[in-house]
Amino acid sequence: MLFNSYAFILGFMPLTLLLFHGLRGAGFARSSIGLLALLSLVFYGWWNPIYLLLIVPLMLVNFALAARIVPRDGRRPHAARPLLVLGIVLNLATLGYFKYANFFVDNLHAVAGLDLALGTVVLPIGISFFTFQKIAFLVDAYRNRVDRLDFIDYVLFVTFFPQLIAGPIVHHSEVMRQFRDQTPVSLQTVALGVTIFTIGLAKKVLLADTAALYASPLFDAVAAGAHPDVLAAWGSALAYTAQLYFDFSGYSDMAIGGGLLFGIRLPLNFASPYKAESIIEFWHRWHITLSRFLREYLYIPLGGNRKGLSRRYVNLLITMLLGGLWHGAGWTFVVWGALHGFYLVVNHLWRALRQHFGGGPETSMGLGRRMGQLITFVAVVVAWVVFRSEDIGTAVRMLLAMIGNNGLELPVSLADHWPGLPVARGPVDTAAALLVSAALLAIAWFAPNTQELTGYVGPEGAYAAKEAYRPSPVRWQPSAGWAVAIGCLFGLALMLMSKVSEFIYFQF
Repeated sequence: MLFNSYAFILGFMPLTLLLFHGLRGAGFARSSIGLLALLSLVFYGWWNPIYLLLIVPLMLVNFALAARIVPRDGRRPHAARPLLVLGIVLNLATLGYFKYANFFVDNLHAVAGLDLALGTVVLPIGISFFTFQKIAFLVDAYRNRVDRLDFIDYVLFVTFFPQLIAGPIVHHSEVMRQFRDQTPVSLQTVALGVTIFTIGLAKKVLLADTAALYASPLFDAVAAGAHPDVLAAWGSALAYTAQLYFDFSGYSDMAIGGGLLFGIRLPLNFASPYKAESIIEFWHRWHITLSRFLREYLYIPLGGNRKGLSRRYVNLLITMLLGGLWHGAGWTFVVWGALHGFYLVVNHLWRALRQHFGGGPETSMGLGRRMGQLITFVAVVVAWVVFRSEDIGTAVRMLLAMIGNNGLELPVSLADHWPGLPVARGPVDTAAALLVSAALLAIAWFAPNTQELTGYVGPEGAYAAKEAYRPSPVRWQPSAGWAVAIGCLFGLALMLMSKVSEFIYFQF
């Protein structure tokens, strides 16, 4: 079930809210938790009920392991570490089979000529996200960061439907105390939730899906062997850059808004990443909870920056390579992760050189700051081309076209003004693609983000990007004027939901 579907918006969500708040208002707060956990499983099973046979047994096993791992009376059980390793291996093996088995078999066949075949393995939706969440819970239990073990709490922690499919990836301590809070959800919190959810829906339906009309056709054509000119290639690359931004930002807003309707403050996951002045800052703003997970549960255990500069850079590369592979079973994702690992190494080296020669760690103002933003943005766009492409060959053709390898042709809409010059006959009008991309990216660069507009800060103690907030000339408040504006925006988005389009991150 998709957030941007009539079944969810007009059916599942209103019914779930009615039952949840009805039970809580009648004094059955504990029952409301169990009901929400059950309905979250219904939400997951709506896509394909057979995969409830995957997520439910995994939850049972992980909870049983956590119960044996968590320290008692301040003392860690003797078998805690082997059980932790067993749990991590079990979760990664499950993820590996469903997500990577065919990828590795296909590559073994290509390299060694082995006649192996697994058949089609359908990827369970959201498996990457709930796998990481279960691993984080086991590690937190081992580190004595889980204040109370309760099975119903744990089921809801894993399956809470606003963040089940594509994050944010949350810590147990960030949400479970909120679920146990029996205080009625205030009308202001509900109003804030409706506002943020509506903003996210509008980003998806009005902006991301519009950008997709100019991104997907050319990428598909290049995958089929087309060789676009430089303007067409940039138009498509920038359109995808805008599409992915508003698609993931929209989902993150809808998850946070949906959580608030139940009185749950989920952590921030997105904070205007295209405003970043460096790749380091970009990863403080993009998919914030994934960055946190990779840092706390991979980069730091590998040694982080504690074992010298060379080891630090190797750890960065390993972390980003695995982060890229987490996004999908394909060489494009591996190369995308490697690119960002390389970017981070260069960024850290540049900072070290600046400090060595007496400069500050950041570009602070003026031309230097703008140059940092431009270089970062271009580097991100180049990486997104690889990320979006069907295969490495498609990515190479797109990147070669973007540097002018196929020359320059006029968009069809401008051909009449310069007769005799070559005209681009691609799947979309290049001028329209560039104009739409420029308009959408201007919103990403200059408009206040959702946090700035609403003042939302996430749960107490959660990681939040320090760059998330800048002074905003417009600020949301629970008033009649804002209610009318948000109602109109919701109605417009609802009317334009002419077709169901999945969120990009659902495939991961």
